[in-house]
Amino acid sequence: MSDTITADLVDLDLSADTKEAAARALAERMAAQGRVTDLEGFLADVAAREAQMPTGLDGGIGIPHCRSAHVTEPTLAFGRSAAGIDFGAPDGPADLIFLIAAPAGADDDHLTLLSALARRLMNTGFTDALRAATDAEHTAALIRGEETAPGGPEAASDDTGADEGEADSADTAPDDSVAAPAAASAGAATGPTDGDRPFRIVAVTSCPTGIAHTYMAAESLENAGREAGVEIVVETQGSAGFTRLDPAVIAAADGVILAHDVPVRDKQRFAGKPTVDTGVKAAVNRPAALITEVRGKAARGETTEAAPASTPVERAGADGEGYGTRLRRWLMSGVSYMVPFVAAGGLLIALGFAIGGYEINEAPSVMDHFVWTQADSWGALLFQIGGVAFGFLVPVLAGYIAYGMADRPGLVPGFVGGAISLTINAGFLGGLAAGLIAGGVVLAIQQVNIPAALRGIMPVVVIPLISSAVVGFLMFVVIGKPIAEAQKGMTDWLAGLTGANAVLLGALLGLMMCFDLGGPVNKVAYTFATAGIAVADPGDSAMKVMAAVMAAGMVPPLAMALATTVRGRLFNRAERENGKAAWVLGASFISEGAIPFAAADPLRVIPASMAGGAVTGALSMASGATLRAPHGGIFVVPLIGNPLLYLVAIAAGVGVTTALVIVLKGLRGTTDPAGPATGEDTAPAPAAGGAGTSKETVAAQP
Repeated sequence: MSDTITADLVDLDLSADTKEAAARALAERMAAQGRVTDLEGFLADVAAREAQMPTGLDGGIGIPHCRSAHVTEPTLAFGRSAAGIDFGAPDGPADLIFLIAAPAGADDDHLTLLSALARRLMNTGFTDALRAATDAEHTAALIRGEETAPGGPEAASDDTGADEGEADSADTAPDDSVAAPAAASAGAATGPTDGDRPFRIVAVTSCPTGIAHTYMAAESLENAGREAGVEIVVETQGSAGFTRLDPAVIAAADGVILAHDVPVRDKQRFAGKPTVDTGVKAAVNRPAALITEVRGKAARGETTEAAPASTPVERAGADGEGYGTRLRRWLMSGVSYMVPFVAAGGLLIALGFAIGGYEINEAPSVMDHFVWTQADSWGALLFQIGGVAFGFLVPVLAGYIAYGMADRPGLVPGFVGGAISLTINAGFLGGLAAGLIAGGVVLAIQQVNIPAALRGIMPVVVIPLISSAVVGFLMFVVIGKPIAEAQKGMTDWLAGLTGANAVLLGALLGLMMCFDLGGPVNKVAYTFATAGIAVADPGDSAMKVMAAVMAAGMVPPLAMALATTVRGRLFNRAERENGKAAWVLGASFISEGAIPFAAADPLRVIPASMAGGAVTGALSMASGATLRAPHGGIFVVPLIGNPLLYLVAIAAGVGVTTALVIVLKGLRGTTDPAGPATGEDTAPAPAAGGAGTSKETVAAQP
């Protein structure tokens, strides 16, 4: 920490009377040392962070902090106020003020050091030594850990090496270091503790910037746990990254404390445990109360339900995860963000055709000609808005594939690559390639050791500039033309499908739509269909594929609803209730309506659903039904070509699935209609077969 704070960044007689004035006084010292390039811009970032949550802590501490593009290197300034300054702490004004400034692209080592300081602030001996310090040089040395305070090592914490080790153990240590405090717990029971071992708690702490409160909360919980005789292991989800708790440690825990002001990553790991969910400052200010609360919940047997699956971007992936699994997650990231554009744009285009006729795509721009009283003008307006929305499909797909790989730095090159894909007519295949290339380029750049002076501009200038240039070169000059030819070949093949080939394709797409009910296989089929109609004037073959995909996706929930109606004794009470909702979900083309049934009885429900979906897909293609809208279910029947035969195809598939489910469940026996009797009755609702995006897709896709 020797370069993070110096005597010039210490003010032992801070005369400011407001937190804004205090931040300005300390920031001016940073600017004078060349560590802040734009004083007003930096103060605006500090104020924005302060607006999210007050940074005052019990014990007379104020710790304003932020990450800012106006900071050249991680810096700490310290001020001591005789009168005290209100930073929003419950116990009154703060007399010790630490202003922490981190560059937007700060490296992990410096953030780890700042995190170590945050932990040391929980040591009363350290803060007492700061209040007693008489000169700036000595104070800076205390903060750096180069000197110990009068009274022994407890007063000033440990030396710098110890601080680094402490922070490393929370953030950058290997998995076994996180598990070490509870290594013996791997095989223990998960229920309330008995007299042979202490109560075990796992905790997660996180704050908006991941610099200060995250680590102070962890230290506070650990100290309170030692005083209470409780084993506690904390996962700090900070700016320097985080190491996941060992699954064995989580399994052996008797309770969970989630102290956070941003979403907890992989929260579903803690499902089924007694859990206290609170803000990060609660863990700083009253850790003992949180420990008491979670012990009380464990004694009463209060547990949390299974958490909804996170989006692909929120799931960072476990250590050792295979490349195929990561690739699927990256692709699903792009698809999940693209789907709302598909739904909105496709429905607007379809409504435009319904109102203005099929020549509406030749209408002039509504900016030049719009008559309020003419239906054609309104049809043209909807069509043109939908066309604009469709124009974002490939850039969004590519941008968020790169985002899933490299987080926010991947967005710019991903969007640029996606837009280039449209320019060179490489379509969705080009978007997939551009997104993967953009994410890979950004990850490669982030591996380069950058001088400290450049770190502040890396995320806003260097990474977007270099990555966009590389992606653009590859798309325009190297791989763009071959991908465009492949896209054209796929389009021509689709347009040439007739007769038996079309029917077989419909059956295959139906099988895929019903295999995992909103999961990756389902999304592949859905994306294939929407790619065909994501143009201003789609061909008949593309619209037939879209119709077959939507029809097949409606089959599983409608069939489950019908089966619970005609043979209710084969289903438990919870399933019969789910069946009522499945009518609406199925009619709306939300395949996830069948997930509770598939999760409870996958070996019967999934094969039956796939059989019905294949029948519906094949019949839809054979009937020549077409669909311009990518979503909507029965509510877009007026926009369907050959709607009567289309509904017959859906009914046939629903009948097949219903019959198979009833026969297969009948062979098993009758479920007690009086209420839940087995584990099936309370089965959670994750998608079968790995479909982990039900909540995210309910709003916009099958």
